[in-house]
Parts: sequence; structure tokens; C-alpha cells
Amino acid sequence: MRSIFLSHEQVFDKPLPLFKTVGCAAPASDLALLTAPDDGFLFEPGGGINYYLADGSVDRFGRDDACAVCAVRPALMLEEGDEKLLHSIREEGDVVTVCCGTFPSGLLDTSLRELAAREYSRGTLAETGETFHALSEDTPIYRLGGKRIVRLVLTQIGAGGYVQLRDGTAVTEGDAVFLEFRPVRWLYDRARGLLICCQALFGGMDRNRAAAYLKDAFLEDLAERALEPLPADAEYHLSTHDELSLIRAYVEADIPVFLHGLSGDGKSDRVRQIDPQALDIELVNENPETINGRAVYNEARDEIVDIKPVWLVKLERLCEDGELHILFFDELTNATKQTQSVIFKIVLERFVNNRWALPKNARIVAAGNDRNESSAAHDLAEPLFGRFAHIYIRTTIDNWMPWAVRSRINPFVMEFLANNDLYLRTPFTGTEGNADPRRWEMVSKALDSSKNDFSLLAPIVGRDAADAFVRFFAARQEITTIGEYTDEELSRLSVSRKYQLAQQCLILSGSRKKEGRDLVARLGKEYLAWYDYILSRRESAFAAPKGNR
Repeated sequence: MRSIFLSHEQVFDKPLPLFKTVGCAAPASDLALLTAPDDGFLFEPGGGINYYLADGSVDRFGRDDACAVCAVRPALMLEEGDEKLLHSIREEGDVVTVCCGTFPSGLLDTSLRELAAREYSRGTLAETGETFHALSEDTPIYRLGGKRIVRLVLTQIGAGGYVQLRDGTAVTEGDAVFLEFRPVRWLYDRARGLLICCQALFGGMDRNRAAAYLKDAFLEDLAERALEPLPADAEYHLSTHDELSLIRAYVEADIPVFLHGLSGDGKSDRVRQIDPQALDIELVNENPETINGRAVYNEARDEIVDIKPVWLVKLERLCEDGELHILFFDELTNATKQTQSVIFKIVLERFVNNRWALPKNARIVAAGNDRNESSAAHDLAEPLFGRFAHIYIRTTIDNWMPWAVRSRINPFVMEFLANNDLYLRTPFTGTEGNADPRRWEMVSKALDSSKNDFSLLAPIVGRDAADAFVRFFAARQEITTIGEYTDEELSRLSVSRKYQLAQQCLILSGSRKKEGRDLVARLGKEYLAWYDYILSRRESAFAAPKGNR
């Protein structure tokens, strides 16, 4: 592959077939607009720009020598084997276009410009170690996320006093802009093995310098580069994750996490399991000032002083031990749009009020209810939503029961729910209590403190769930057999069915304790732990409650 200049004959006098279809005008890239000096004649109405040919320079109408310094519309002559470099081939009638290479031809996306400028000013914009050659001097190539970008300071302005870019952005002398590498699209003349750029890519060079650049460094600048080549021995794996291990994985990777779930589903409890010292901020009680800190007038010094928010001081002290600690923004969907906007900047920049950085070992987790699950919830703005990995918490009897064993939930509660999982959560009516995982924990505390007084249930979980609870234990009868199971049959049982079987073994523990315990051991360690825990409390916890039959 080699660079060439097209001739006046190929473009205007006896135009190549593709020019008869698409015309000979060359629209300008943002880089060309910024680097080709406009003397009032360079740009034409309709988006055309003057560009070089092999025998001079022309305007969009083919008029010779319109200006001494104009833009460059590259053309490439393909050599054997170069066709494999072409991709994204489009055929529209007689015109074929392809992509080949990348070039910093367009302005960085609006949502990232402010971030790039801030990272550059702080000296934290990642350098690739590569340089771009088409500007007046070799320019460093930076990386912003998955994008490769260059920074250009406009040193000369057009005849109108500014340069207007393709998206309408106006740039004046001294302004810094960031351009991102984008795939370059070419007109493809298959018969001649010729690529002609669909736009004028760059400017600012006289004819001789442009020819020298195209011959040497242009193809290097054009080369596509992968973000990071994979090592020859690189491997990947797929792991099985529960909700807790997913949260932990993202926290360790320093990726903000958003936990969705119904009230009582244990979102904050999961955060505490990962970091017992997590700093919890209930956003429904906060406003932008309490999150960002206050500005106070110091009369003695006649100046405004910014004071750190209290939560940030606590977080800094918490993180002094060097361990990972979670900053937990709870009820983010219930916060006002103004407060959400403040949180967005903290999540995006890891700076508070553009002044104070979060500790490096602080990790962000947020939680909230979806709008269809809470009348007080707001939808998250798309930019804020996009900054999180989203985990949807759905508590079932399968994942609640192991937690209940670890948390020493009352045995009556565990036995009832193991056999009646539909009562784990009941609809909210607004007129009486309803059941959810958090409320069953409240029931557990009430039973433990009252020595299993079943009359305390209804105000917590509602009359229907309380009546079902009483009926279940009133109807419990001694089971005379637990049956025989093969290992294969046991492996096919669901989690809830395994807990039911363990409960049956528990009831038989008086007369056939060894047989029952051996069967539970075959179910797995977590079921045996459940069995042993309840059995250890059997004498007091399973005594028939008086006055409830």
C-alpha cells in the first residue's frame, strides 16, 4: 500500500467512474477544519474544501491554485494482499466504500470532553507512548477509556474569527480540543485497486511537506492498533457467581455497583457482609449542600471558605487503614434530581465539589428501588445509570435460608418458610403488616424475646401470614418415615425441597436421630449446619407454644 496524489484528469477532466456518481467535492474532517488555514477562499458553501492534486491544488469545482496551503485528501494504491486490511464494506449502487485504518479526524464525544480536559490538567490522562505526526510537531497520543485521542491547541483562526466544526462547535484561537481516532472510510475503485478518502483528513502543510508526510509517516499514523494484544498463553474462565460474590468482584475491580431490589431484600446487609465498616449515606435525608460541603464566610479573613462534608471526613478516617472500604449511597432513586446530579459527579470523577478526592481505597456502591416498585422512586438519569454495574437483588427461600442459618434466625421461622416459601413476601396493602425478608427477621427477634409467643406475628407480617404460621405448627404430626434416597435422587432436589427433607429428619430426631442426621449430612454441609443449629435449640425453641392452639 502506498500513498499517491490523484491527478486533475482523474478527478475533473476525465473523472473516474465513482466521481461521476459522488462528485469531486471533498468535505472536511474536524482535523482539516482546525489545521487548514482559511483565508476566506478555502471553504466553499456546501461543505467543500480546497485540496491538493498531483499537479497543484484545486477547489471543489476543479479551479487551479485556489490557495497555497490547503487540505489533504489522501489516496492509496493497494498492493497484493492489502485487500485483507479492508473491512466494513458497503455497496450502494455503483459506489463501494470501505474502512481502512484510523485517524484523529473527529471531535471527541460531547460527554467526554470535560473529563478529558480535567484529566489532562491533573496530569492523569493516560499516555500510550505513541505520537501522531500530522500536526506541526509530533503530538502525544493519549488513552481515555477505550478511545485513543490527541490534544490540539488552535493557533490560527479563520477569516470569520473562529472555526466552526462539523457538530456546530465554535473554536477560537488558543482553545484546546481533543480529537479521537475514528475508522477512516474510503471510496473503493476495485478495478484500479484504488482507495480515495471520503473526506479531506488534515491540512496545515504546503505541497512539498504534505507529499513527504504521505510518503513516510502517514501510513504509520493510519495504522489501526488494538488496545492491548492478548498474550499467546492468555486464557479466560467463566465462574458461577451469587449476588454477594458479584458485588465483591466489582468492588475489588473498583467498578461502582448499583443494587436494585424491593424493600427488605437485604441490599444493605449484603454490603455489610463485604465491608462491616461501610459508610452508609441515606440520600433521602440529604441535599446537595450536605453532600458537597458548605461554603462559609470567614469575616476575619474576608473570604469564602469551603468546608468538607462530614461524611467525607469520616470516610477519610475509615480508609486510613489501607483496606478497601465501601461508600454506600442508599436510596439513590429516592433522592432529588439535584442530589442525583451531585452523586453523578462523585461517581464519575471521584472528586467531591471539584475539590476533594475520594480516598484511593474507597469503593462506591449505591442502592435503590425501581420506579415500578416504589411510588417515591425516580428513574436514574441515563448518564448516572451508565456509570454502574447493575445487580438485581431477588431474595428467594433458596438464598435466604443459608443467610438465616448464619444469622441465627428463630427455628420456627426457618421451619415455616422452608415449607411455605410463598409467605417469604406478601403484597403490601397499606392497611396492615405484610411479610418480607426483613419483617421475618423482626418476627425472629420477637419470638426469641417472648419465648415463642405466636400472638406477636400478625402486627408484623399481617393476619394471613400469621394464621398460616399458627396452622402449620398446630397441624404438625410425628413423621414415622423419611424414605430412602439414592445420591442421584438427592442431587436433583431443589434447595427448598432439601430444607423440607432436613426438617422432616429434625422431627424424627427423637426416635431415629442417627438415621435422620446421616441423611441430612448427605444433603450437604449447609443443610447439616441448619439441622444441628435447630437441634441445639430444640428443647426450648420447639416446645409447643401455650395458648396458640
